[in-house]
Amino acid sequence: MKFTLQVQDKFSKARAGVVETAHGKIQTPIFMPVGTAGTVKGVHQHELRNDIKAQIILGNTYHLYLRPGLDVLNKAGGLHKFNGWDRPILTDSGGYQVYSLSDNRKIREEGVTFRSHIDGSKHLFTPENVMDTQRVIGADIIMAFDECTPYPCDYGYARRSIEMTHRWLKRCCDRFDSTEPLYGYDQTLFPIVQGSVYKDLRERSAEKIASFNREGNAIGGLSVGEPAEEMYAMTEVVCNILPEDKPRYLMGVGTPINLLENIALGIDMFDCVMPTRNARNGMIFTRHGTINIKNEKWKDDFSPIDPDSDLYSDQVYTKAYLRHLIRSQELLGAQIASLHNLHFYLWLVNEAREKIVDGTFYDWKNKMVKVLGQRL
Repeated sequence: MKFTLQVQDKFSKARAGVVETAHGKIQTPIFMPVGTAGTVKGVHQHELRNDIKAQIILGNTYHLYLRPGLDVLNKAGGLHKFNGWDRPILTDSGGYQVYSLSDNRKIREEGVTFRSHIDGSKHLFTPENVMDTQRVIGADIIMAFDECTPYPCDYGYARRSIEMTHRWLKRCCDRFDSTEPLYGYDQTLFPIVQGSVYKDLRERSAEKIASFNREGNAIGGLSVGEPAEEMYAMTEVVCNILPEDKPRYLMGVGTPINLLENIALGIDMFDCVMPTRNARNGMIFTRHGTINIKNEKWKDDFSPIDPDSDLYSDQVYTKAYLRHLIRSQELLGAQIASLHNLHFYLWLVNEAREKIVDGTFYDWKNKMVKVLGQRL
C-alpha cells in the first residue's frame, strides 16, 4: 500500500491524499460503506460502484469467520471473489464485536474466548489466528486485534487494556510479517490506537502505535457513547502524534457533522453503519439537514427526497413515496433510503476533498455543520 499526501489545508489540519492498493486507488478523505457480512445491507454491488461511487467497503472478521466461514471464503479465493467486489476492501479484526459481546466473552492474555451470537458455539480469537483469518478473507487493509474499551471506562482498566492491546499488536505484526498473502496480492496491517477518553493514555498509545511504523494507523474506541466533544479532543491529541505521511482511520464514526469535524482534525478514513441502519428506520440525510421520513408532514410532499442530489438520473423518488414504503415496511423503502444516505455520505467526503484542494474547506465546513445540524 502507498499513501500520497497531496494537499494540506491552510486553516485546519484537513488533508487530501491518495491511498493505492492492489485493488485500486482511494481518494481521501473517504467514507467506507459497512458490508459487515460481505454485503452492504440492501445495496447491490453495481449500485455501490456506479450510483454511490464507493471506492472501498468494509467487512468484518467476526461475522465472516462465523458465516460463511473460512473454508468457503478460501475456496472462493477470498472475499473479493466471493462477493464480486473488485475494488479495495478493509476488514475490522473483530475487536469491536468481541467488545459488544460483553455477556458472552472472556478476555485473557492469550486472546478472547467468546460464544457465537448465532448458535452459542465457543470460539477463541488470538492475535495470531485473527491475522490468519484476515489472510483467508483477503482484504487489502486488515486491522490488528485489539480490545475496545467501553464508555465510561475506569482509568486503571483503560491503562491495562492499552498495555495488552500493544502486546497483542506485537504478536499481530510478528504473525503478519511471517506469513504470506494467499491470493497473489499484498495486504496491509493497520494498528489501532486505544486509551478511552484519557489524554495521557491516548498519547501513550499513539506513540506506541506510531513506533511500529506500519503503512497506516487507526483510532478505535471513539464511537462507544462518549460525547462528541470528547471524541474530537482525543482525535486531536492522537492526530498530533501519528505520522503525517500515513493515512489515519477513525473507526466507527459517525454522523455527517462528526465526519466534517474529524476531517478538520486530520482524519482520512471513516466507516459507520449509521447511513444504512438509520435509513432502514426512516432517518434521511440531505444537503439541507436531516429528515424523519415517517413524520406526517411528508405524507403528501411530492418533491424529491433531496432536490440537489444527483443519485438518480432516470428516476426521482418523492418524500411521500418513500414515507409510504418505510411505513409499510416494504423492502424497497429500505433500499432507496440506504442508497440515498450512502450517496450523501460519499458526496460529503468528496465535497470536503474538493474544498481542501481549492483552499475553501474551513469556511465551507463551518457553514455545512450548521446546515447539517438542522432537523427538517
